[in-house]
Amino acid sequence: MSDLGRVVVLAGGLSHERDVSLRSGRRIADALRATDVDVEVLDVDGRLLATLASDRPDVVFPALHGAYGEDGAIRDVLDLVGVPYVGSPPDACRLAFDKPMAKAALRAAGVRTPDSVALPHDTFRDLGASAVLDAIVARLGLPLFVKPTRGGSALGASVARTVEELSSSMVGAFAYGDVALVETFLQGTEVAVSVVDTGNGAEALPIVEIIPDSGVYDYTARYTAGTTEFFVPSRLAPNAAEKAAQAALTAHRVLRLRDVSRTDLIVDADGTPWFLEANVAPGMTETSLLPQATAAAGLDAGVLYRELLHRAVSRST
Repeated sequence: MSDLGRVVVLAGGLSHERDVSLRSGRRIADALRATDVDVEVLDVDGRLLATLASDRPDVVFPALHGAYGEDGAIRDVLDLVGVPYVGSPPDACRLAFDKPMAKAALRAAGVRTPDSVALPHDTFRDLGASAVLDAIVARLGLPLFVKPTRGGSALGASVARTVEELSSSMVGAFAYGDVALVETFLQGTEVAVSVVDTGNGAEALPIVEIIPDSGVYDYTARYTAGTTEFFVPSRLAPNAAEKAAQAALTAHRVLRLRDVSRTDLIVDADGTPWFLEANVAPGMTETSLLPQATAAAGLDAGVLYRELLHRAVSRST
């Protein structure tokens, strides 16, 4: 058996991404068990603190997506009770989880990111939806991409090619959050770059190129097998691939992320990467991007997760 002691994978929770989180948690646990790690999957509910106190784990692997998992709250709680965990610290999670703030930080670091505006629902309503939409189109043009400023799995995200579609897209985004991010829709190659650090410095894994059948990498395209084609490594030209990898490493550093992250980018026709968002708790499902990158790098997922757990334990000693 592993020398890690008792390992707990946290999955589930109450966010809109609960189902994805449960699938990620099961996959992580299965991979760890294949390397002889004693692991238990726990849901995040009102009994969590009592469970941690009565049967304290030696280390935790959070597999929580959306609020709870990516806004820093659960990691704050784990810090409070002194349980080591894999992944970024709370403040870094909060910065990455707030998409406009993350975009601003990367822009200041010299990484390109689409022009955008973040609009609270109250502002959209109080100033008059029609007037606000006209101002957005006048400033950013069409088409546009609309998504909640906080959240993941492309829930509430859509492309708006007309003013009428923009109105519907705003409503869809507000269904998943109080603030909508409206940004210029870029044509190009959509890629994801996972970054891991097991103690020897952050390293970018092979780039995953994403070709959804529908043309938009939405929730269905992400989690329904056969609806998206992936190329790992990507078909980017070597210079463009290097720029994309460096953009992801810059995001990992600037946002003060730790252990593991995934950065989503659009690479334009000139080979320039444009930052979309960073994820502190990348999906680990059968269709997720980090496991594909791990396999393309010739790494065993269970061994990688075990090394990340060892690194988390080492920080607490």
